[in-house]
Amino acid sequence: MDRRLADLLKLLELERLEINLFRGESRDIGSPQVFGGQVLGQALVAASATVEGRIVHSLHAYFLRPGDFNAPIVYDVDRSRDGLSFSSRRITAIQHGQQIFNMAASFQVPQQGVEHQLPMPQVPPPEDLRDMDTHQREMIPQIPEKLRRLFEHQRPFEFRPVRMPDYFKRENLEPIKHVWFRAVDRPPSDVALQRCLLAYVSDYHLLDTATLPHGVSWLRSDVRLASIDHAMWFHADVQVADWLLYSIDSPSASGARGFVRGSIFSRNGKLIASTAQEGLIRVLSPPDGAG
Repeated sequence: MDRRLADLLKLLELERLEINLFRGESRDIGSPQVFGGQVLGQALVAASATVEGRIVHSLHAYFLRPGDFNAPIVYDVDRSRDGLSFSSRRITAIQHGQQIFNMAASFQVPQQGVEHQLPMPQVPPPEDLRDMDTHQREMIPQIPEKLRRLFEHQRPFEFRPVRMPDYFKRENLEPIKHVWFRAVDRPPSDVALQRCLLAYVSDYHLLDTATLPHGVSWLRSDVRLASIDHAMWFHADVQVADWLLYSIDSPSASGARGFVRGSIFSRNGKLIASTAQEGLIRVLSPPDGAG
């Protein structure tokens, strides 16, 4: 297996300290704090380990404090309820004696029912698009030195945006983004693991979509972006090694916060999952004409 994906799978293997208590490691990906998708994925792994015969269908999380990647994270799972069809769990992530994250997740016995979905946007296929890693490596000489490690980090997922970002061009664009993505290798097909991996990768490309209409870039020293919350709904089973389309839009930005939502489609157009996120967008010195 590709070492990048193997390392992510190892990261999602939590140590069980007690029946509802787990401990996980972190990885330094070049960002100032632990990547939010890592905490989402690990928290979902912890919750899934306390449920049998049911699969996660939704989660709602809050990022409370920046995570320290030099210290372990402890996940405390509260078994809120086990009903006939649904189970509810509350997960608290703790570092240095403080809560850094909390999440509620709901699990359901597999059932059949009515079905409908909105259609997938019409976009070019991934074979016609350029890999984002290649693009970012070419830009490294222009990137501030303190951010270069983030661009040099080898991710366990491949991304191919329909529109490649230009981090140095101040354009006012529509708050819409389409990105094809897939794991760099094929992980085990376990349903719960696949959804934990999807939760991990769902934190990529979301919040900066809300900056597109304002001509600001997260690479600038006077721009602060930070996730506040993250919600996710799983509609169908997924194989993260197959190409998936992340279709993202931002309906609103106000009060120094940006709101974004995403739809994840399979290659054949099936809606796999939906996401929503609100985050801090603080511009200390807005460029001319920016809101």
